[in-house]
Amino acid sequence: MGQVTWWRGGIIYQVYPRSLMDSNDDGVGDLQGIIAKLDYISSLNVDAIWISPFFRSPMKDFGYDISDYRDIDPMFGTMADFDELIAKAHGLNIKIIIDQVLSHTSDQHDWFEQSRQNRTNPKADWYVWADPKEDGSAPNNWLAIFGGCAWEWEPRRQQYFLHNFLKSQPDLNFHCDELRQAVLDNVEFWLKKGVDGFRLDAITFCYHDEQLRDNPAKPKDQRQGRGFSEDNPYAYQYHYYNNTRPQTVGFIEELRALINRYPGAVTLGEVSSEDSLATMAEYTQGDDRLHMAYSFELLTDDFSAAYIRQTVEELEASIGDGWPCWAIGNHDVQRVATRWGKGETNPDLVKMLNGMLFSLRGSICSYQGEELGLTEAPIEFDQLQDPFGITFWPMFKGRDGCRTPMPWTKDAEQAGFSTAAPWLPIPLAHAENAVDTQETDPKSILNSYRHFLAWRKQQPILISGDIHFVNTNESILAFERHFEEKKMLVLFNLSNQNTVFAVDTYQLNAELNEHGLLAGKQIGTVIELPPFGSYFANIE
Repeated sequence: MGQVTWWRGGIIYQVYPRSLMDSNDDGVGDLQGIIAKLDYISSLNVDAIWISPFFRSPMKDFGYDISDYRDIDPMFGTMADFDELIAKAHGLNIKIIIDQVLSHTSDQHDWFEQSRQNRTNPKADWYVWADPKEDGSAPNNWLAIFGGCAWEWEPRRQQYFLHNFLKSQPDLNFHCDELRQAVLDNVEFWLKKGVDGFRLDAITFCYHDEQLRDNPAKPKDQRQGRGFSEDNPYAYQYHYYNNTRPQTVGFIEELRALINRYPGAVTLGEVSSEDSLATMAEYTQGDDRLHMAYSFELLTDDFSAAYIRQTVEELEASIGDGWPCWAIGNHDVQRVATRWGKGETNPDLVKMLNGMLFSLRGSICSYQGEELGLTEAPIEFDQLQDPFGITFWPMFKGRDGCRTPMPWTKDAEQAGFSTAAPWLPIPLAHAENAVDTQETDPKSILNSYRHFLAWRKQQPILISGDIHFVNTNESILAFERHFEEKKMLVLFNLSNQNTVFAVDTYQLNAELNEHGLLAGKQIGTVIELPPFGSYFANIE
């Protein structure tokens, strides 16, 4: 892929640094652990790594509460370690994308320590402050995703500050020009370090309504969210005023102007809004906004062919010249092998899910462990680390079950992740699926993942082609990919039953069965697809 457009159709492997590999035996993964596993990551045939936050932080939200944007938390190592990581990754032709959490900081950040002192200090307007109502209550009805009121009282200023997440994560005031410039300066610090791009966490939360208008109530039958459960009061409102404000587009354009000074650097926005697909399209239009965006729309419980088709088609219809990015798992949602497996532990299902994701039009984020088929880990209440889960237990058990350490060696202590007790437990079932056991099995999920991505690199039509869905029975996801003068038919059987796809209207000139998935085959005028089977063929 070209230097400037490497990201188009690229596969981005998400590393959750606490859980990839522990190099110093303190039970927590670190940068040297990532360095030690770069050869493994390279063997997966991915194009880039997105590393979740490793910046200095009190870790109230495990790094998404940053106290210094320009320093490495000692838990993860040093800046010298990061420089080594960049150098080795680039030597392996792997790009490095890092998280940027721009909408809020930790309450231990120096900016906030100054801002909270009084109303006249140089950082007084860098956060969202508001006077109480006449009765002393919060300025409006905004709620925090992690539970309760989104406002917290600060006695020194006699004002409330806004926090859309934890109360230890105060929101920055992007209406302040000085603050916005300081944020851009922090981004440029990492560009100068040689990073290849940024995954922009909670980018829809940068701006708030300056009039502080109340969010309207949401009817009970509309209370569904992405990234939070329906019993969370956050689902009871339309979030028109505390996020996804019109000014966000202007900031995105400022950010893109900076990024464009570093050819090849890329922006990937995390979008969560009342209409995430429309926001993805808006934020990626033209050449002066985000390079790409992804949402929670495929991080749901529903993985019917109809739902996946509808989701992709809605985005395709609105995105214009924008570029999508798709994910079916990350560090915030239940593991896809459990969420979409519905109790099934069939390796063919997991292979098919990875292949399906890699066959969609767009770039792809693939979360560490998906190449092993890891399931959601059972976490008891006394083992929980996630404040989100602790607050909403037992209806919502938090995000720890998808964040447990990677199993490297089946029979080693702590599955080869560490010799110390890890920060989250490693289930026995995960050790059974460790890398070393899958390495030697040519039919393993791991080797299927590698095989498919190696094959995909030889298929420009899957990397760059358009996508057009095909009507068929409800268990099959069927589409064509078109690129230049070539066409490919792609089928996935999402069910655990044999099924058939009629091809009497097609002239197929070559079945493509070298992709490492369970393959269907043409028998007369139908394609026979085994349970969780796939089919690829060139069309005349």
